[in-house]
Amino acid sequence: MFNYFIFLLNKTINIMKPLNAFKKLSFLFIALLVIVSCSNDDDNVTEFVPETIAELAQATPSLSNLVAALQRANLVTTLNGTQKFTVFAPTNNAFTAFLAANNFASLEDVPVDVLTQVLLNHVIVGEFASTDLSTGYISTSATQAGTNLNLSMFVDTASGVTLNGVSNVDTPNINATNGIIHIVDAVIGLPTVVTHALVNSGFSSLVAALSAADGGLVDVLGGSGPFTVLAPDNNAFTDFLDGTPLANVPTDALANILLNHVISGVVTSTNLTDDGSGYTNTLATGPGMNNLSLYFNTSDGVKFNGVSSVATPDVVCTNGIIHAIDAVIGIPTVVTFATADPTFSTLVSALTTLTPTTDFVATLSTANGTDPTPFTVFAPTNDAFAAITVPEESTLTQVLLHHVIGGMNVTSGDLNNPGDTMAPSLEGDNLTITLPGTGNNIADLTDGSGNSDIGIIAVDVQAGNGVIHVINKVAIPDLTN
Repeated sequence: MFNYFIFLLNKTINIMKPLNAFKKLSFLFIALLVIVSCSNDDDNVTEFVPETIAELAQATPSLSNLVAALQRANLVTTLNGTQKFTVFAPTNNAFTAFLAANNFASLEDVPVDVLTQVLLNHVIVGEFASTDLSTGYISTSATQAGTNLNLSMFVDTASGVTLNGVSNVDTPNINATNGIIHIVDAVIGLPTVVTHALVNSGFSSLVAALSAADGGLVDVLGGSGPFTVLAPDNNAFTDFLDGTPLANVPTDALANILLNHVISGVVTSTNLTDDGSGYTNTLATGPGMNNLSLYFNTSDGVKFNGVSSVATPDVVCTNGIIHAIDAVIGIPTVVTFATADPTFSTLVSALTTLTPTTDFVATLSTANGTDPTPFTVFAPTNDAFAAITVPEESTLTQVLLHHVIGGMNVTSGDLNNPGDTMAPSLEGDNLTITLPGTGNNIADLTDGSGNSDIGIIAVDVQAGNGVIHVINKVAIPDLTN
């Protein structure tokens, strides 16, 4: 084309020689217009046309299986639009290995809904170059079944970029008009709770404990769930074991400790903060095989049983959610809940500083199976204590003992309904529980001095050595004897 321009210009000059100046200028102007026009035409022919993620995939032979999968899942249009995405694109070999590992003869054998979620598990909203990625969690476009929670992906940049422990970035940073492609060497399957525990080296102690404990907990947490797992990190286990080898922990006790970190259902950090504070149950069990309670408080972060805080929330899996925590949550005693729940701060003060000659904490921390456990404790609230004049120590000691039944784990389900249930307190006088309760009370409590207007307002806070029921008035024994 350039030679043609030179030829045309020379011809024009030759023609211009016999003409006057005006004609020469006219011919020269026309020639320049022709040259510029031809040059513009040439630009139109050779101009680079940017390509979308979908177009780049279609133009890459090693991604033909990915393209076929995208077409079957009806995702080509999505990746051909203006929304910015980062796509981890598995090669043909990666798809072949994925199909074989999951016993599929071809892509056509993969259910469309499953295939769609697997593909979306490779798609991140926004543009992330390889240098933008760091070790930690990111959210994919795949969602947990029945929810709008996006599945989490663990990125490990210790050596290259590894995704969920199974897929490595081979060719990074292929730029498209609507995002970035990173070609990877393996299909990234949909992660379970166990997947995320295994791929994050910060949970290696947890994985070792799950493998050592009774009950096949690795298989349990790899099941359908859903589960909410409070996952202690390695430092948390180091502090908890305090030099004791994991192999020295009885496997049945270890299993119950681990199950005390598992809640049935999906509980997000937002769910917890919306509630503020309260009790839920774990899969661990206490006296009578009752599920243990777990107290949460979000006044300062998210804390469980007053001892363990959430460090990394909301790692979303197909069968649940993980919250990484900074301390192992031991099996709680009735003292654990009294000290963790600010509703009982006055009760704690009464049990400690106001009664220094009686070691209530040691007694109420007695391990289950040891006399006088298990306990049934009727715990007065701060407002209940505020309504009385707190007596001197000897009398207060008897009042406090009157709130505890020894040797019995009496839950609400154990009570006569309708009717009365009577049992002696550690002080000696009987306590009588009456169902149904009056007004807003779940049940009514009659103390040793005959007061029958004590309301049980919350029930069944289950500890490892007993159960707590919350009352709105302080129970008074018969102090005339």
